Amino acid sequence: MTITTVAPPPTHRTPLALARGFLTGGVVGTSLAALVVGGIVENVPLFVTGLVLPVVYGLLFLLAGVPRRAREAAVVPCTALAMIEGLEAVGGESSDIPVRFELTVAPDDGPAYRVEITQDINLVDLSDYRPRGVVVVQYPPDRPWRVRIVKRPTPEWEGRVASARLDSAPGTARVAAPPEGRAFGFVVLLGLLLGAVVVVLPFRADLFDRNDTAKSPSAAPPSVSSTSSTTVVSSASGTVALGPGRSFLDTGELDRAVGSLTTGGDARQALTVVVQEQLLSVVFLPTGMQASGFDLRALPYDRVPALVEEATTTLGVDSPSTWQITADRLTGGVAVRVSVTGPEGTAYLEADGQGKVVRRVSAGG
Repeated sequence: MTITTVAPPPTHRTPLALARGFLTGGVVGTSLAALVVGGIVENVPLFVTGLVLPVVYGLLFLLAGVPRRAREAAVVPCTALAMIEGLEAVGGESSDIPVRFELTVAPDDGPAYRVEITQDINLVDLSDYRPRGVVVVQYPPDRPWRVRIVKRPTPEWEGRVASARLDSAPGTARVAAPPEGRAFGFVVLLGLLLGAVVVVLPFRADLFDRNDTAKSPSAAPPSVSSTSSTTVVSSASGTVALGPGRSFLDTGELDRAVGSLTTGGDARQALTVVVQEQLLSVVFLPTGMQASGFDLRALPYDRVPALVEEATTTLGVDSPSTWQITADRLTGGVAVRVSVTGPEGTAYLEADGQGKVVRRVSAGG
C-alpha cells in the first residue's frame, strides 16, 4: 500500500473559542476571588456567589453546547482500518482502564497517517489489542485526530480485519489537534485577572483599611511570611502563593503549604480548599456557622499529582490550558473535584476523601 505524508491541520483559533476561553478565565478568577474575599470580610452572599458561580457557568456551558453536539452527532463518521503500533495502560482503578494507543489509520479514500489516542478498555478485552493487530476505527471527517476504536464492528468490517495487511505510516505522517497558540492562553489569563479585579476592587477598603484593633481578642492578626513563597493567614482564610518556577504538583509543596497554614496544631475546620498551579486558598469555617467542615490536614495531598495527570490526559482535553482542584463537604463526605479547561471545553473528575476516583465527565459532556 502506498503511504503519503499527511500535512498537519492548520493552527487557528476562532473568535468564539477565544471568547469562550476569556469567559472561562473570568469565571475562575471571579469565583476564586469571591471565595477568598467573602471569607476575609465575612460577606456571606459574596462567599456563596463564589461557590454557585462555577456550577451555574458549567450548566450554561453544557446547555450552550447542545446544538453543537447535536450537529456533530448528525455527521456520519468515517470508518477505516487501523494498525496498532503500540499501546500502554496509563492508569485507572476500575474495570475500564485508560489505554494510550499509537495507531496507523488507513482510510479507503485517503493517505494513511499516524495518530495517538487514549481510550478506556475493559480489562477482560485488553488481550484483544496487541501491537501489529488490526482494528476498526471511526473519526469525524473534519477531525481525523479524534479517532475511536470500534469495539464491536459489523460483520463486513470484521471480515476486512481478518484479511487486512497494513503497513506502518512514517512518523512524519502524524496528525494531531491544532495547538492552542499563545492567544488562547493569553485571553484565559486576562479573563482570570479581570474576574479577580472585579471582585477585589469594590471591597478594597474592607480588605486593606480595616481596623484590626476593633476585632475581638480571639481573632489573631494575619501573619505573613515570604521566602520563595508567600503565606497569609487570618481568622477566616489562608492563602499560599508560590514563587516563579515552583508548582503545587512538585513533591512536598502541598504538605509544606498546609503545614504553614496549620502552625501550632491549629485544628480549625476548613470549608473550602482550592488548589491551582501556584496558589493554595483555604476558607475556614467561621465561628458559629452551621455548615459541614473538614480537617484541612486530612485531604489526600499525595494523590494530587496523579489526579491532575489523569484529568489532563484521559478526559478528552488534548491541550489543557488550566487546571483547578476544589475540595469541600457540602453534602456527605469530603469531595475532591479536579477540573481542566481547554479548546474542547471543561472536563472534570471527582474523587472521595481518600483520593479514589468515583466519577469522570469528559469534555463536551
